[in-house]
Amino acid sequence: MRHLHPRRAATALLSAALFAPVLTSLPAAATAAPAAATTSATTSATTTAATTSAAAIMSAAAARPAIAWAACGSALPGLDCGTMRVPLDYDRPRGDQISLALIRRPADDKTARIGSLLLNPGGPGGSGVDFVAQAGNLLFTPRVRASFDLIGFDPRGVARSSGLQCFRTTEDQLAVLAPFAFPVTLAEEARWVLGHRLVSKACEKRGGPVIDHMSTANVARDMDQIRLALGEARLNYVGYSYGSLIGSTYANMFPDKVRALVIDGVLNPVSWTTGQGDEAETVPVFGRLGSEQGSYETFQQFLALCDAGGPSCAFSAGDPRQRFDRLARQLLREPAVLPDGDGGTVTVTYADLVAVTRVALYSAAVWPDLAALLADLEGAANPARAAVRLERLQALLEPPAAPYEQVYEGIAGVACSDSDNPDNEAAWARSARRADERTPYFGRPWHWISSICASWPGADDDRYVGPWDRRTAQTVLVVGTRYDPATRYRGAVTTAGLLGRARLLTVRAWGHTSLLTSTCADDATAAYLLRGELPAPGTVCQANTVPFAGTSGVGASKAAKVSALVRPKLLGEPLAR
Repeated sequence: MRHLHPRRAATALLSAALFAPVLTSLPAAATAAPAAATTSATTSATTTAATTSAAAIMSAAAARPAIAWAACGSALPGLDCGTMRVPLDYDRPRGDQISLALIRRPADDKTARIGSLLLNPGGPGGSGVDFVAQAGNLLFTPRVRASFDLIGFDPRGVARSSGLQCFRTTEDQLAVLAPFAFPVTLAEEARWVLGHRLVSKACEKRGGPVIDHMSTANVARDMDQIRLALGEARLNYVGYSYGSLIGSTYANMFPDKVRALVIDGVLNPVSWTTGQGDEAETVPVFGRLGSEQGSYETFQQFLALCDAGGPSCAFSAGDPRQRFDRLARQLLREPAVLPDGDGGTVTVTYADLVAVTRVALYSAAVWPDLAALLADLEGAANPARAAVRLERLQALLEPPAAPYEQVYEGIAGVACSDSDNPDNEAAWARSARRADERTPYFGRPWHWISSICASWPGADDDRYVGPWDRRTAQTVLVVGTRYDPATRYRGAVTTAGLLGRARLLTVRAWGHTSLLTSTCADDATAAYLLRGELPAPGTVCQANTVPFAGTSGVGASKAAKVSALVRPKLLGEPLAR
């Protein structure tokens, strides 16, 4: 018998059909994660904000960094892959250097080309190279794709850039982590904490110098070096999910360098970094963001729309809320045992149910599949069919594995460097229990994600914690989806008020970010990127379709895969171990 195992959230973007050939066809410089630069001194870790001096920035810029471009190969026709060198520590711009991996989708119409548009899919730990390779032909409107080179990059410490790798293999890391999606019992909490401490210990031993230089501020500094290398006077940027924080940080560190900056699926930068007052002493970073509230509100929409959808939703008979509650209690008492198709069985626990549900909320296109799975799990009415449904849902939501998966390195390397957090895991346990009382099902998983920060060995003296109200050369476009299960809508509203010059665009849709959900939002974003035109204050875009009430022009498989690109790096969704 095997159990479902929390492996990693899907932010590596390549589908099963593309992933293997991409890895073999990209130039070696773009696919290998170069060894982190070595240094003779270790920077002391503090939690104070420090900005890079103007002299250091000017010194780094004076070198005019260059990108070494080459065709990606036959698996990615028409795309260019590249690498560039940037300082490990911008306080020492002529010191040790690290490599960044990039990809370019050239503008479709050279005569109409405006410039380069940098993209980040989120995470932390998401690969911008994979984002453009997988989704570049789906993003934005045809006019935008005709007018801009789309540029993706793997942030420092991530994927093909000089990476943080704390274990020899992915399997070695999975072996020390807890074999469940998130802890429910006290015994599971102890096992979860042990796994995080073992990962932290491995990263202290094997992480190398990059572990102390992975803050979002350093990613923003890298982005400005990319801008210089591309020959752009000002930056064009679109960041989704955690990528919104990169955008907010860049806007405040380099306010005069903004031509067009879109943040979609928005993290409140104050909540991410320090919290309000002494909040960070008791509430971890994801709890401050209110992500569990976003999941809960979106889940209530799933249940209500399922109920209204009647026969179009397989879980609509009776009261869907009461049915889900009964199913959850049932699995909490006794996990379901399903056939695995190979003569064995797979066990589905309460935590697995919550994890599958939470990840499925990211894309309304797969809500019918989630409803069908819940119906088949209920009362173990049809275990064989439930197993098939689970496999289909995982196939829709989960990209294939990379040669080495940064299960925790990406999210911890950034989040623990950026944010203030409690100094012991007991605070996570208390916060998670309180959150689960307020927002049933989703409080525990969201809060426990970041408990590794209690033991994380890295810290970045050059993180940025504000101010967040510096006036940018151009207005920032802030896009918030009303029912976003991860970056709740309130984050967009608050951030639009924090930034020195911003306009909020509300999208009444369901799922994480506005990607592939609203033609209205796509058109508004295009007008802003192409001509600098802002939507009128108070503009609300409607979704192309309402779940269980119609069909979308984008298939479930395509929508789910693109949605997977912008999920947080680790959600604890279940995967077969």
